[in-house]
Amino acid sequence: MEKQTIMDEAETGRVLDRLAHEIHAASSKGDGLVIVGIQRRGAELAERIARSVAELSGTIVPTGSLDISLYRDDFGQIGPRPIIGKTDVGTDISGRRVVIVDDVLFTGRTIRAALHELSDFGRSRCIELCVLVDRGERELPIQADYVGKRIEVPEGQQVSVCVPELDGELCVSLVTAESQTAQSLRPPERANVKQE
Repeated sequence: MEKQTIMDEAETGRVLDRLAHEIHAASSKGDGLVIVGIQRRGAELAERIARSVAELSGTIVPTGSLDISLYRDDFGQIGPRPIIGKTDVGTDISGRRVVIVDDVLFTGRTIRAALHELSDFGRSRCIELCVLVDRGERELPIQADYVGKRIEVPEGQQVSVCVPELDGELCVSLVTAESQTAQSLRPPERANVKQE
């Protein structure tokens, strides 16, 4: 498998810490921050960011996870047995500031689906978007409020984000499109996970 590391564990960790600082800096007392990650790797990143924000603020930051499979506009095209995980927002989001976390922002369609699903859980005061990687090439008018790194991706390649909970390492790489597809279809490696 062709793999080009863009951010190793140390750099990815630093970027996630910076994102946590930016989210904390934009917070105000009583804004009711909730951090929600998009399955699969966005959920793990959200947990990590929330822990860092909690350390900075001295208060517990509620977290949750979204599985947007049923809200995708291409749901009927993703095969006869799509893997559907568990959605657990964890708290009432009405009147609260919600930060959605995802690993890679590409066309914007995943975020559109996440916004649609999140509306089923209440009317939040505001919703912000945090992504580890923005690779551009948007198909919808969606932009992130907090971006870890912007990457130009050559044709035929995809961004692969690895997290320790699922992949045994923390890094961001470029891989061939076929390799990334195989990774995304891989079944979850954790047997006892709250988000799944």
